[in-house]
Amino acid sequence: MQAKHRFEQLKAQADRLAAVTLASMLQADPARAVDFSIRVGPLYANFARQGYDREALGALNALAESASLDTAFRRLFDGETVNVTEGRAALHTALRGNLSQAVAAREAFGTASEVRQRMCRLVAELEGSGLTDIVSVGIGGSDLGPRLVADALREALPSKLRVHFISNVDGAAAQRTLAPLDPAKTAAVLISKTFGTQETLLNGTILRDWLGGSERLYAVSANPGHAAAAFDIAAERVLPMWDWVGGRYSLWSAVGFPIALAIGFDRFEALLAGAAEFDAHALNAPLDRNLAVRHALTAVWNRNALGHAAQGVMTYDQRLALLPAYLQQLVMESLGKSVKLDGSPVDGDTVPVWWGGAGTDVQHSFFQALHQGTQIVPLDFVGTVRNDDPFAENHLALLSNLFAQSEALANGKRSDDPHRSYAGGRPSTMILLDSLTPQSLGALIAMYEHSVYAQSVLWGINAFDQFGVELGKQLANGLMPALKGESDASDPVTKALLAELKARG
Repeated sequence: MQAKHRFEQLKAQADRLAAVTLASMLQADPARAVDFSIRVGPLYANFARQGYDREALGALNALAESASLDTAFRRLFDGETVNVTEGRAALHTALRGNLSQAVAAREAFGTASEVRQRMCRLVAELEGSGLTDIVSVGIGGSDLGPRLVADALREALPSKLRVHFISNVDGAAAQRTLAPLDPAKTAAVLISKTFGTQETLLNGTILRDWLGGSERLYAVSANPGHAAAAFDIAAERVLPMWDWVGGRYSLWSAVGFPIALAIGFDRFEALLAGAAEFDAHALNAPLDRNLAVRHALTAVWNRNALGHAAQGVMTYDQRLALLPAYLQQLVMESLGKSVKLDGSPVDGDTVPVWWGGAGTDVQHSFFQALHQGTQIVPLDFVGTVRNDDPFAENHLALLSNLFAQSEALANGKRSDDPHRSYAGGRPSTMILLDSLTPQSLGALIAMYEHSVYAQSVLWGINAFDQFGVELGKQLANGLMPALKGESDASDPVTKALLAELKARG
């Protein structure tokens, strides 16, 4: 069945439910509070406050069946060419587990295991070197994943190396990061798939000069020769990555070198094990009880049946404060497409705008708009059941706010005073980790990865290319001579801006 017709069936379900409130759905079917939840290891998700009933959920599950999502997952895990526009596999699952008998997947798993052992030795050497700090230089997938995990899992009193991150080409970022560090006690890791990324090359040059040479520079790249040529980094200090791993799916590879340095290699492997456990679920669970599929179907329901143009993720654990930024790239770079695999226009809308923040801070900033604004923004709430800090009362207050916000958004509250009336009907998914561990974080990230892939299959688009980021970068490279006064720009607005720079510079 054509995707357009499948989405029309979803819209018919949404029209049927248009006058039904979330609160009344729960009143009419209280068992959904339990039945609409799925647990996978340390990860629990409850979809009871999403705006579909059992009949609509049946239609969503039928959509998953008609799109053959189970077969699509098998193609992903087996290393088939799912990245059709670039003619590549997407074998990030092979970085963390051996769940396929296909030759390509088994070879990828073996290669990744060998590199991980090299990485383990480098981590041990750096831990015993007397150095105190590591600066990781990368951008996009070479930064956001490692930065998220290192920040989330670093201990309150870290016994490992302190890891810092530089991504932005803005020199102020490098200046602020390096100012409190001692170059004699610091090493740097340059991460770039091609080693042609402007930001990484410029920041890498700053680090090499600041360190006084390349002796304490390390690199992760699919182009090790370029890394050696550009920065004179010895081959034994260069770890490889591969074109069958996209940048935003790469934290499980040697791109995770800064993670292992920040939290220890054993905990890095536990992160991979948690992701592999969820991989097995995504590959083998029935579609109607598959957490990644349910999350993807919920996203499609909110986007294509209800027309919501934004999606929020709110983390009620400060250690996960960087999760929204990580998911912005994972989801929007993967699903920000307007043509299908065959190049024809998509049927309807694809990815909404993803954004978010950490509770309870965000309750005092933009939650006003979420409760009483004119636009409905579906939310993912992410929290942890058990805390690792000694402040039990604070954790109870955090959980009470987490649960209360989801309840208030869904049920609302009527008042004779319109200024104090809450319409409700604002959907959300509650995601709870038993505690924040390497295993649970690995599972959580893998869940989002597989949800993204499932959404791409349902929309008929490619989740693994990112041509949309190239045009601006190409124009930026072309404008460097104009900024130096060596040439002129052709665009009239850019000309005016260059004139303003010259007048004020």
